[in-house]
Amino acid sequence: MTVPDVTNGAAEQAARLIEGLALPVRVDVGSDHGPASPRWQDQSLSQGAAGVTLAHGVLARANDRSEDIAHDWLRQAVREELTAGPGAGLWFGVSAVAFAIRFICGADETAVALDAAAADVTDRKVESAHRRMDARQRPVQFEFDITRGLAGMGAYLLTAPQNQDLLERVLGCLVRLTEPVAVDDAGGRDVPGWWVTDQLRRGDRAQFVHGHAGLGMAHGITGVLALLATCARRGIRVDGQAAAIVRIRDWIEAWRQPGTAGTWWPERITLPEHDTGVLVQTAARRPSWCYGTPGIARALQLAAIALGDEGRQRDAETTLARCITDPAQLDLVTDASLCHGWAGIVATVRRAAADAITPDLAPTFGHLTSRLVLHAAHLDPRSTPGLINGTAGVGLVLHEATTTEQPDWATCLLID
Repeated sequence: MTVPDVTNGAAEQAARLIEGLALPVRVDVGSDHGPASPRWQDQSLSQGAAGVTLAHGVLARANDRSEDIAHDWLRQAVREELTAGPGAGLWFGVSAVAFAIRFICGADETAVALDAAAADVTDRKVESAHRRMDARQRPVQFEFDITRGLAGMGAYLLTAPQNQDLLERVLGCLVRLTEPVAVDDAGGRDVPGWWVTDQLRRGDRAQFVHGHAGLGMAHGITGVLALLATCARRGIRVDGQAAAIVRIRDWIEAWRQPGTAGTWWPERITLPEHDTGVLVQTAARRPSWCYGTPGIARALQLAAIALGDEGRQRDAETTLARCITDPAQLDLVTDASLCHGWAGIVATVRRAAADAITPDLAPTFGHLTSRLVLHAAHLDPRSTPGLINGTAGVGLVLHEATTTEQPDWATCLLID
């Protein structure tokens, strides 16, 4: 297979994907089923108009292009009442739209109103988490994950400096989350505080009857580590934060597995695995942002930077470099998206390389981008509009590959 010129190919595919989303995709009001996206929702950063709004807003700021397209998509995102209930979070509802608006100039009044609503959502999530911990109950992953939990709301607040007091409350709640708890329905043994009750809907569900602990960036404790580390790096600290970073880091490192092309991690740990140390998963799966080595290694790199630990920073960078230069692991990636595909790998490596103290990450960027270009060439821009699981995100990452600019939109992935 011929590898195209990275800069020209990236620019061409970025333009094709973004320009293909010049007009909003119209979805019948009351339906979350788009033409080719069964999970389409206007208020979604993942597969909805909010995410496309963000992408066009970023490009308008970068290229001095018209903001009209971003505003057209914004009108699509807000055409129905914005969700501010328990299901709302960084990736969906009022907070998702508020996050997207931050990348559009001239949306100040609307941004202020939505920011207040997002702050209220966050406040209620913090209070709910404290009540749950007071009752010595176990959490569900959506209490603390990036998509709609406290890690995601903390990421949102990083872009809203006027709400730093609330961000500190989020951090304090997440510090408390990291304290061990006893699992009453499993013999009273201590497990990490992020041991969730969620029952998976696939695979051998019997092994999850006593809950599990996830290692992924999207839904696991790795996203919390990334938030705690990013805040500490920016000078935003609360009591116990450094200890919480160490606690999560040490747990993640304890589940590191040796491989022929570097180390890898399982997606989640069940109670039998916790007790015996013997994993059901025996090999690395796709190297994605959401559950794979790239997301985990970036979070460990951020933690090491926050703590001033150059030894662990070098180790995290080496782990990431070995993963993304292993043909066997790269061949497992069949998707172009940010969440679990090539765009997520490229965006993560770009930011990890910018912070790196080792030389191995930067040289991989061209090859990884060329793989993304090849996958992007087969995408229909309007097949899955959206940022995190859609073509707008792919186009945005390809655009980044042609510039030296690094706008902070990737805070919604906690890799910035």
